[in-house]
Amino acid sequence: MENGFVDCHCHISAHEFEEVNSMSLLLPAGGLGQTCFHLQYPDLVAPCFGIHPLQAGGGPQQRSVKPQDLDAAVPQFYNHRERLVAVGEVGLDFTPWCAPAQQDRDDQMSVFIKQLSIAKELDLPVNVHSRSAAAVTIETMRGQGGRALLHNFAGKPSVALEGVKAGYLFSFPPAVCRSRQRDKLIKQIPLEHICLETDSPALGIDKHVRNEPRNIVLPCRYIADIKGVSSETVQLVTAQNAYRLFPKAKTC
Repeated sequence: MENGFVDCHCHISAHEFEEVNSMSLLLPAGGLGQTCFHLQYPDLVAPCFGIHPLQAGGGPQQRSVKPQDLDAAVPQFYNHRERLVAVGEVGLDFTPWCAPAQQDRDDQMSVFIKQLSIAKELDLPVNVHSRSAAAVTIETMRGQGGRALLHNFAGKPSVALEGVKAGYLFSFPPAVCRSRQRDKLIKQIPLEHICLETDSPALGIDKHVRNEPRNIVLPCRYIADIKGVSSETVQLVTAQNAYRLFPKAKTC
């Protein structure tokens, strides 16, 4: 799927999005079952696999990831290495109510560094979650080396530019259209370092309505407006950026 939009970060299930067939989708996985779904639809999705910094806590609350959460999943990286286009969704989430203790943050860092190491060993890029931890996330990645997409990035422009220097890409979902808070950030990041995402079914225009991959046009238009270029230019350049970062996605 080398033409059209590339949604670099979304989470969908087969029955919800049966008719999505006009774009390439990079689907980060948060668990083994989700990965199995990705591998069943090679013509639709470009599968990623990784352990998210937040895990289900047995109720409505999420908990910080622990090293043992990764231990059970490590074999899956190698079992599916030929199909995976990236390691993700991985990263750091230091939101106080999700990682209240230093031990939580230390555990997240341990799991993140281990997955960066696996990605480097498998020569795969990483699809990265960063919340309340933008600077330390980029600093950690620069120390480990490798290629990366920072999805739904909301850090300071100065921090983002450090990532640009390291060659990282940044993607933005429809939710950026809700306010003008990230205009300065998007304006300062070169278009050659920007990708599109929806993060379906979350991060849509209306937080109470299911987001869908077709809404990829919304951040495209928004970025075009900020950059002062056409939507067609943003669509083309962001797709080229995505395939440059995720070259294995071209064959999916």
